Amino acid sequence: MTLRLTELRRYPVKSCRGESLQSAVVESWGLVGDRRWMLVDDSGESVTVRQKPRMLLVHPSIDPSIDPDGGLRVRATDLPDIPDLEVPVPVGTARTPVTLFHGPAFDAALAGDEAHEWFSKVLGEPVRLVYAEDPSRRLAGRSAPEGTPMAFADGYPLLLATEESLADLNAKIAAGPRAAEGNLPMVRFRPNLVVAGGEPYAEDGWARFRIGETTFRGVKGCARCAIPTTDESTAVRYKEPTATLARHRRWDGAVWFAMNLVTENPGATIRVGDEVELLDVVPRPDGPPR
Repeated sequence: MTLRLTELRRYPVKSCRGESLQSAVVESWGLVGDRRWMLVDDSGESVTVRQKPRMLLVHPSIDPSIDPDGGLRVRATDLPDIPDLEVPVPVGTARTPVTLFHGPAFDAALAGDEAHEWFSKVLGEPVRLVYAEDPSRRLAGRSAPEGTPMAFADGYPLLLATEESLADLNAKIAAGPRAAEGNLPMVRFRPNLVVAGGEPYAEDGWARFRIGETTFRGVKGCARCAIPTTDESTAVRYKEPTATLARHRRWDGAVWFAMNLVTENPGATIRVGDEVELLDVVPRPDGPPR
């Protein structure tokens, strides 16, 4: 069966809702427009769904009419009385040191006061909106090639999941004690690329592959946090899929689903429907995917 790219998604503001795409340019730090914005607290530390599940009810989209370089339009899906927020890309504005998960600090550009006030009102606590104007200020995890730049994704520029792996996971949930929490949609796992046509978890062994004109490397499996347990339409948190992953995909004290990627030739465009050509496949590991 032919492997094909069936979905593309980007997440303009880290931990907020994403948007579906038909095509996307792949840069060395990820899909264009993906996680270039982030919320931080007064200390500069990232604010994510881990602490604020309601962030999934905030829907940002990239709107070129606001700013051709990647301006934001943001709406609060559960607060219709709050008007949409429009945010241009910060140019010549103040920078502030920020951190992700209390890691090394790096500078990001501050959005305007209106953006800070809008997000603070929606989330119910003081936050600031920042922009990764120069992704080279932060580097990917050590499994990536040295010097791989990052915006605000957790550890690597891109994440891939397959429809077959999700179907297998949902089947296992349905057969378990929390069947009512099953039938999870793919958005729970927040991948950038979704592929169909293979065997469940075959992506664990995809060392190199090509989609359209872009070649990717699978560099490390994705150890999952609490985010996939949070319903993206209600912000309610459940036990699944972590409970089932812990029974079937648990190694090194973590649960694993999907594969982190880097690109070998940034600047090309990939499109939904593109064929996926496997170039180098390694045996599936008896442990965390690389």
